[in-house]
Amino acid sequence: MTRRARAATLRASRRRGMRPSRAYNVFRVIALASVVVVFIFPLVWLVLASLKTQIDIYDPSKTFIFSPTLHNFKTVFGAQAFLPFFRNSLIVGVVSTALSLVFAVPAAYAMSRFSMTKSSIMVLLARVIPSISLIVPWYFLFAKIGMVGGYGAMIISHMFLSVPLMVWILISFFDTLPIELEEAAQVDGLTPIGAFVRVSLPLSIPGIATAGILAFIFSWNNFLFSLILSGSNTKTLPVAIFNFIGYASIDWGGLMAASVSITVPIIAIAMFFQRYVVSGLTAGATKG
Repeated sequence: MTRRARAATLRASRRRGMRPSRAYNVFRVIALASVVVVFIFPLVWLVLASLKTQIDIYDPSKTFIFSPTLHNFKTVFGAQAFLPFFRNSLIVGVVSTALSLVFAVPAAYAMSRFSMTKSSIMVLLARVIPSISLIVPWYFLFAKIGMVGGYGAMIISHMFLSVPLMVWILISFFDTLPIELEEAAQVDGLTPIGAFVRVSLPLSIPGIATAGILAFIFSWNNFLFSLILSGSNTKTLPVAIFNFIGYASIDWGGLMAASVSITVPIIAIAMFFQRYVVSGLTAGATKG
């Protein structure tokens, strides 16, 4: 056998060795099917139900084959006047996310650079407290200072949970940045704060974007705080959807159409920024 033939045989044997086994392929198919059933099918059913009449939603024979209608969406954006709720959710989400970043970015940087382990654990404890246990104290506190019913109470309550989430994401990201870069900037004449602003902060944009996107998604989807702390003119989308559930009946068509209307924007945002989210969440995973 010539040298070239032996090399070709070796490459072929390696390819055969790297080829996934049948058991691995079966496991992969089952895993993908499980993901589709658990995550994708409910969304498909939600979209299909939003295009059906109330009678067709109850008819199992018309699960996939039916005459589509936009009546439910006309009800949502016409009779229910959904656009003001979009505005309220956008205001609370954007403002709470922006203010949370103002506090979370320097806090995460300090905890990363000065190894403030105990402080980071205390921040994590604030994140894991069940939201329902905070509602009653917050309601009395905000009512005492006249903030119930306005945007301020919801923004502060969302920040209380967003800031710890951001801090924990950004600590891992700052840990991956070489401190030698800041030291070199300080040798060139920058102050420690200047080195942070001009060197570390621009390199942390993917992590900051990840934290901001996740905090905005949390705020957009939050129902409990908005239900208790919002007023008639500041209700957000999740609370507005609750209006379709009556005492004696449920408008399933309107409920599905409203759910699709608030889900599509957040899915579009997540897909558009998925590259930043993945890179930010995996930052520090390979540090060692």
